[in-house]
Amino acid sequence: MHFAYPLPWWLAVAIAAAIAAAAFAEYRRPLAPLTVLQRGALASLRVLTLAALALFLFRPIAILPPVGSRDAIVPVLVDVSRSMRLGDADGQTRIARAAALLKAQLMPALATHFTTELYTVGDGLAAANLDRLNADARRTDLTGALAAVRERYRGQRVAGIVVLSDGADTGVIAAGGSGAGRAGGGKAGESLEGGPPVFAVGVGSPDGPRDREVLGVTAGDPRLDQASVDLHVTAISSGFGRTPFQLRVLANGQAFETRRVVPPADGSPIDEVFTVSPNPTAATVYTAQIPPDQSEPVVENNARSVLVSPAGRKRRLLVVEGAPGFEHSFMTRALAADPGLEVDVVTRKGKNSEGQDTFFVQGGAGRSAALTTGFPAQRDKLFVYDALIVANVESDFFTRAQLAMAADFVGDRGGGLLLLGGRSFTQRGLSGTPLEEVLPVELNDRRGALVRTSFNTSDAPAHNKVTLTREGESHPIMRIGPNVEETRKIWAAMPSLAASAALGGPRAGATVLAVTAAPGGGIFPAVAVQRYGNGRSMIFAGEASWRWKMMRASTDRSYEFFWRQAARWLSSASPDPVAIGVPEAPEPGDAISIDVDARDASFAPVPDATIDATLTAPGGSPQPLKLRHTDPAGGRFTAALRPEQQGLYRVHAEARRGSALLGSADRWMYVGGADREFADPRLNEALLRRVARQSGGRYVHASDASRVADWLKQSSPQNAAPERRDLWHEPWAFALIVALLSAEWILRRRWGLR
Repeated sequence: MHFAYPLPWWLAVAIAAAIAAAAFAEYRRPLAPLTVLQRGALASLRVLTLAALALFLFRPIAILPPVGSRDAIVPVLVDVSRSMRLGDADGQTRIARAAALLKAQLMPALATHFTTELYTVGDGLAAANLDRLNADARRTDLTGALAAVRERYRGQRVAGIVVLSDGADTGVIAAGGSGAGRAGGGKAGESLEGGPPVFAVGVGSPDGPRDREVLGVTAGDPRLDQASVDLHVTAISSGFGRTPFQLRVLANGQAFETRRVVPPADGSPIDEVFTVSPNPTAATVYTAQIPPDQSEPVVENNARSVLVSPAGRKRRLLVVEGAPGFEHSFMTRALAADPGLEVDVVTRKGKNSEGQDTFFVQGGAGRSAALTTGFPAQRDKLFVYDALIVANVESDFFTRAQLAMAADFVGDRGGGLLLLGGRSFTQRGLSGTPLEEVLPVELNDRRGALVRTSFNTSDAPAHNKVTLTREGESHPIMRIGPNVEETRKIWAAMPSLAASAALGGPRAGATVLAVTAAPGGGIFPAVAVQRYGNGRSMIFAGEASWRWKMMRASTDRSYEFFWRQAARWLSSASPDPVAIGVPEAPEPGDAISIDVDARDASFAPVPDATIDATLTAPGGSPQPLKLRHTDPAGGRFTAALRPEQQGLYRVHAEARRGSALLGSADRWMYVGGADREFADPRLNEALLRRVARQSGGRYVHASDASRVADWLKQSSPQNAAPERRDLWHEPWAFALIVALLSAEWILRRRWGLR
């Protein structure tokens, strides 16, 4: 026997002396009269107890002689999720093929050399009966099952773990909340090193059954003045060649649009864009669906849904203009006519007799007073807005504190910032200020770090002509036509600007949506955007965009579309002081969390807030939602939830500090938009190979499953090395301590001591 933490001789002597001294001091003068023998017995028990505790603290390890492989354990795990019902395993269902392999080959071969124990893998790990294997589990938590097996047999001799599965590991995705599909590139196997080797047996066909699947459906940002939204649908057809099929979109269960789709090749992804107009006052669930074919064994993956939440309240904009003019009057008029926007405008008129700036203010009730000096002086007065537009204002107009507050408005509050006009970029005025990093382009680089591959060569920009980049063609700000082709034509017909600022190239992570050319031929960004912190920022480098209104037909609304879409994109993601966070695509039975963030008017966290929250399930009435405070210094409150019903859920929350109302919020959540268990129903050999490789085991297809027993024998030879066993966490160690303490206590009571 030796110790995991060896004791130096002097420390062992010191501990022994301390234990002896403690026992002697305890019974040197007992409260009740004791004989020498009684005192010796009690002191000995105390010494033994303290010595055992000290001994176990240094982790004694016993070196045991090697045992035969028959004493080693082999846990056998069988996947019983619903995808194991598929019939592509040598003419059988996957679960039937797995059961046949266990009965005829694996269990008899393993039982002659090892102790085998059978488990099922579904929502969790459970002991199994070989005669009753049913593929009815909602998901496959393969990673969790392997971790549970390792924990269950910790300290015991495990020759290896045998897994029979089709490679789905949807438990990883459920925990992560993405809901995208199987964990082909997930985290399975990342923590398997150093444990028993895993021998994986793949059940099913790598080519999979004939299948048509909706891989994904996502909703873009609202665009156009009626808040239309682009639905991006990705589908795939495997095993049907180039046979056409129907792809349709439903809005709240009602057919919206149907298209005939011809795959470019068998198994090639298909991307389609549907433009929809969701209800602005109620949640809309859009479902992309492929009608099932009679020969298609998997129909659960033929549909996928996405939730488009209502716009809610109007978005509030603050426009700060350097001077009256056509540019700003046309733009603010277009923004004010948008029913989804509420616009406050501050226009610098000139200077008074004392040389101070004077302003013309148009603001909503309760907000105008904070704008009389041209810009809010306090965070809470600025943070009531969702987006800030600074048009042709010199940088020295703002104090450094105001610029820092504007940067916090984007990064911390989550607001949007638009900077436009030549004066705003004059002489690199914002360089070195807190606002510089918020902007999507470099201000100290006049070479124009754009490359020609960002736009078509035939569309190379002319002088002061706005030309879309490839990224801009599909961006919601620039999409002023019903489709990409029409958008490209409209922009090509737009009049040239009067001038443009020569700005630098984009920052890392920024996107240039449009470019223009300077008189010398240099190409510079005209429109660029980026996400910064919790918010968004945008620059428009052109001058006299009002030409797009005055030099086009009176019925043309491209000018209004552009500025309204820019304002909507900047402000749409701006949160309220009280905000609710929900997972994107949960499924029934998933363990999820709902977060409520409580902040004050300046968006500082309120840790002492009182939250009243309710959850309304599909077809039900509001029920209280119990929240717990997750961070003593923050304002986040979380509720754990496991929704069992598919459908639309509504979360409502009100936050108060004392008797003062901080705000309220509503959030919708759709549960069951996709069935991730049947996403890509092919045998996922890549995941099983990775699990086996990282654990030191091996992978084999079901047709060669007989090799597993030989591999296990090789990994657990008869002439095994001596076994090392930790003694400190054995059951008898705990029993020894309890027995010594109990014996001492009983004797003390019998001999009159307490």
